[in-house]
Amino acid sequence: MGSSKQKQKHRSSTADQCTQRNVFTTTRRMGMNNRSRLHPPLSQNYFGNFIQAVKATTTAGNLLANDLEWAALQLHKAVAEHDDKALTKFVTDWLQSPFVYQPRQFFDPYSVMMGSSPRFDMYGNEFGLGKAVAVLSGYANKFDGKVTLYPGHEGGGSMDLEICLPPHSMTAFECDEEFLDGLNLSG
Repeated sequence: MGSSKQKQKHRSSTADQCTQRNVFTTTRRMGMNNRSRLHPPLSQNYFGNFIQAVKATTTAGNLLANDLEWAALQLHKAVAEHDDKALTKFVTDWLQSPFVYQPRQFFDPYSVMMGSSPRFDMYGNEFGLGKAVAVLSGYANKFDGKVTLYPGHEGGGSMDLEICLPPHSMTAFECDEEFLDGLNLSG
């Protein structure tokens, strides 16, 4: 789903930008829970926040020239390489040169960032008004290319997506058969 969204984001680029596809790089990032990637792993009940974004980078031309399986494989490689050794190196490097993470610093106009977690029971909270109809995350940390994924309202493995894109990119999705086919997997 995220790879299709990223491909559509590039298809909706202006004609001038499309002539230079092999020059533009695009990065797909995903938030990762690092607890189980350490050796020994941290407890799932660890109260602290131990997440990090992993990324796969390619040119827009490569992304458009290949299929979704290729794009997914690039992401799979990034996840597989995000292990105890990589985390230890990150922490060691950070201790030598600390910085404050600011999300907008890490994104270019062609980035896609997936966030959220299936661990969050977004529809399980009951405040006396009945089951929620939808989940919205508010306006914080929103930027072009931000995708938030929630377990779906219908349950059974369904997903709800919150996608932040400019109107011309969202309109382009309506004409993208590959993207629309991905939405109809349950049919």
